[in-house]
Amino acid sequence: MMSIKFKKMCSSFLLKVMLLFLFSGLIACAQKNAQKKKDQRPNILFIMSDDHAYQAISAYSDKLIKTPNIDRIASEGILFTNASVTNSICAPSRAVILTGKHSHINGKIDNHTPFDTTQVTFPQLFQKAGYETAMFGKLHFGNNPKGVDEFMILPGQGRYINPDFISKTEGRITKKGYVTDIITDVSLRWLKEERNPNKPFLMMYMHKAPHRPWWPRADKFKEFSKKTFPLPKTLFDDHKNRGTAAKTAEMSILYDMRYETDSKLYPETLAEMENLEPMVPRKKNGFWGPFGRTDSIQRAEYTPVLDSINNDFKDNWSSFSKKEKLIWKYQRYMQDYLGTISSVDDNVGRVLDYLDESGLAENTIVIYTSDQGFYLGEHGWFDKRFIYNESFKTPLLIRWPNVITPGTTEDEMVQNLDFAQTFLDAAGIKAPSDMQGESLVPLLKGNRDSWKRKSVYYHYYEYPSIHMVKRHYGIVTKEYKLIHFYYDIDEWELYDRINDPDELNNVFHHPDYAEVVKDLKAQLITLRKKYQDSTELDERFINAYDNRNH
Repeated sequence: MMSIKFKKMCSSFLLKVMLLFLFSGLIACAQKNAQKKKDQRPNILFIMSDDHAYQAISAYSDKLIKTPNIDRIASEGILFTNASVTNSICAPSRAVILTGKHSHINGKIDNHTPFDTTQVTFPQLFQKAGYETAMFGKLHFGNNPKGVDEFMILPGQGRYINPDFISKTEGRITKKGYVTDIITDVSLRWLKEERNPNKPFLMMYMHKAPHRPWWPRADKFKEFSKKTFPLPKTLFDDHKNRGTAAKTAEMSILYDMRYETDSKLYPETLAEMENLEPMVPRKKNGFWGPFGRTDSIQRAEYTPVLDSINNDFKDNWSSFSKKEKLIWKYQRYMQDYLGTISSVDDNVGRVLDYLDESGLAENTIVIYTSDQGFYLGEHGWFDKRFIYNESFKTPLLIRWPNVITPGTTEDEMVQNLDFAQTFLDAAGIKAPSDMQGESLVPLLKGNRDSWKRKSVYYHYYEYPSIHMVKRHYGIVTKEYKLIHFYYDIDEWELYDRINDPDELNNVFHHPDYAEVVKDLKAQLITLRKKYQDSTELDERFINAYDNRNH
């Protein structure tokens, strides 16, 4: 017979074994639940185009184009009507988005000054938190983006036709086809075949289009070349009630938009035309830079439309009045610019359809935006850079199923400065304390009472440079816009955004606005301090620019 002591030992051993199994089971269950919770964090699909004006999205206005796929994001989510940028130019805007910090903090004040590579970007934080990260398309600066597991990006501005890419795994490669389609193909392949389905993802899907020079895909080129678009009511603006900066900027469709690069005129056509007026500076290899990348099949698709454009120009240009010439160039601009956007919309639809078909849509936040706004003939201009509305405002549409009430419109003052903190907050990742934006999540959830911001800060630096838009900074509220132009001038402008939405009249010196000026100047000083900007920094950047260029 077993001794009592031995029985007790066995019982004790069995109890320990049982407790061990129970404990192990509890740990496994906890780990499984933790993994399940982790997997439920939302995926984030960040879609950004380049120079896509809010006026060219039909969710904002359908006067120029229908964009049914981009509009879906708004109808199923939220549309921001007062979204803006901190610095309306490509690379600096992207640096602000990646870091959540103003240009003077992240170092990328213009397209030439280097980015401060010690800055932490939000993809790095997502990667560290267990997200799988990817970037496809146009980054604009740097060839090795931080914090992404997989990337294929355009070098610099990139090309529309048969573009080159820099790939993480293949190095520099050339892809045959149209850039917007290719970026989408690569993005969809990653979503379908290459990502880890057990991890949440952050994918940055970023288009070159509709950046200048605007080359639509051949079928869109043919389609849109036959369209006529309504003229903006300020197309013939003479800027008489604005300051020096508006009068000296080189953004005129008539006088600064290039014939060969922008209007798609053959060099031979221009050579045939005697005393071509107005004279516009030529860009070396301007026409053949983009078109020279076509193969024989692609060239044959474009040529009939190009011939038609050139014949129309030769037959009519010399007899046109100045007003008619501006209208002709405006229509050519819109045909090509909007043609590229049509391809963006089609491809956004491809991605949204896949999210729906795969079941990913329910747990994926989709953001559509641009790196800034763009002039579509307003004030006779193209391009961006100014704090004036068409340049300063940017499209922002966000879909988050079961969180955002579908069809919401929001007019609070938000900026691209806020994107990083918004994405981090939505994913439950703590944002660094030195980020300068504010999370939009309360607004996405309909909690407007917690949103306290009443004004935003803007600062543009790239002068003297292309388009010659003078350095300026300013404060913008829903009601007013106060601007200080500096460096080679010292001028202030004030616009009443309610009573003068087209910003035609500078009322800075109007006695009725004296108190408004006084109050906004005080607020501007406060904002400059809040964001750590200063006159000393202005001077430092000017001196660095002067030293670099002399």
